Amino acid sequence: MGAAEQAKAGGEHAEPDAEGTDPRRWRALWVTLVAGFMSLLDVTIVAVALPSMQRDLHASAPAIQWVVSGYALAFALVLVPAGRLGDAIGRRRIFLLALAAFVLCSAAAGAAPTITLLVVARLAQGVAAGCLAPQNSALIQQMFRGAERGRAFGLFGAIVGISSALGPIVGGLVLMFAGGAQGWRWIFYVNVPVGAVALLLGLRLLPRVAPRRREPLDLWGVVLLGSGVLALMLPLVLAEAGGLRTLWWLFVIGAALLLAFTRWERRVAKGGAQPLLDPELVTSTRGYAIGATIGALYFVGFSGVWLVFALFFQNGQGLSPLRSGLAVTPFAIGSATAAFVAGRLVERYGRLLTVCGLAGVIVGLGGAVLILWRVPGDHAVWLAAPVLFFGGLGSGCVISPNITMTLRDVPVRMAGAAGGALQTAQRLGAAVGTAALPGLFYLVLDNSHDAYRSALAVAVGCGVLPVLCAFLLAVQDWLRDRRSRTPACPPEHTHSHTHASQP
Repeated sequence: MGAAEQAKAGGEHAEPDAEGTDPRRWRALWVTLVAGFMSLLDVTIVAVALPSMQRDLHASAPAIQWVVSGYALAFALVLVPAGRLGDAIGRRRIFLLALAAFVLCSAAAGAAPTITLLVVARLAQGVAAGCLAPQNSALIQQMFRGAERGRAFGLFGAIVGISSALGPIVGGLVLMFAGGAQGWRWIFYVNVPVGAVALLLGLRLLPRVAPRRREPLDLWGVVLLGSGVLALMLPLVLAEAGGLRTLWWLFVIGAALLLAFTRWERRVAKGGAQPLLDPELVTSTRGYAIGATIGALYFVGFSGVWLVFALFFQNGQGLSPLRSGLAVTPFAIGSATAAFVAGRLVERYGRLLTVCGLAGVIVGLGGAVLILWRVPGDHAVWLAAPVLFFGGLGSGCVISPNITMTLRDVPVRMAGAAGGALQTAQRLGAAVGTAALPGLFYLVLDNSHDAYRSALAVAVGCGVLPVLCAFLLAVQDWLRDRRSRTPACPPEHTHSHTHASQP
């Protein structure tokens, strides 16, 4: 059966074979990566500009917090529905519309005269970014096959890995060159020319694929999943304003809504309709469930520790935002370097790369904190740099290989929804980490003699724990994968035919 026949049998229109038939696929990939980098960078880039925004717009602390948390919340809420829309009506179409909206919302945020309009613009910008994100991974699955897909996901993983770490650095550089009381506006304006160029290139380079037969969108699934994610994330993104203390009951409601969502999706699938998130992704797609869990656990520690480092360097060591960002740059450099290489090795080593990478992150973060905790003086930052670089090498072997291993067996027809769900798990993990770890930092800070060093050690140490849990899950998956590839030979018949085990 040819590719076209296979696609029709699976309910899809034929898609161009990426192996050697579309010379523009790598240029198209870079368009999607630039857009993805902007959307992920905007999660953290604004953090360094919050004080100047607050002064210029005369905003309260809870209101200015929505500039960061509102974006992250809107981003996470639309990931799965946007991925499903891309699967249904075309990833190219959704990508270009979302990118155009992101550029317009960036301009609106930069020009906002009041804190209310700035928050509204950031919420809309987060929706646009959440619509962009799942199209990135889905377009990779659409455009690439085999070993090329691993390399493409390696580049995508590098973007995911370094964008959060580079946010404070890029923000500090923009503020340094923009200067003045209104310099924070360029944090948003810088997206406009970059996004406009990416939009024009996307119109030319992104592949056109005949749309599949349109099916009704699972609206009840959208409502249940969106409400559940909102209930889980709202106390976390409002943690600094007392959200964990006053809104803790939303966790119970969120869990109940997600349970109802799971049951509803099973019912929709049994009825023969197209669910928002096919239960087969979790129950029958090899590696998806454990990969999403590893991603969520890793992002709990990965996302939260950078805020803790920023608090330690800026408040405890008196460094500027730019110097604080530069102090953790070795991790970002190591992560980007390893991600490029890991994308080429994932087809050969599989889950073992994730195992080694998680071990490297544990050693790197643990070693850096030990140095910063025990070594006095400013030179501790220099001593921690090579250890952070080693941890970054490990991180580069976690994110992109895990994305590849999680999505490699997902049918292309479900690529958008699957990528959206994976990134939703990562965003939830990031929300937990960014709420819990700084909270621990401040808790120890109020009750410790050697305040900042002890707070750093406890907060980052707790951030390493979910990474350790992800490591144990990865080891389990790797061992199971090895056993599944080992031929089974009946012990009493050594000369009988060998039977390959089932995956």
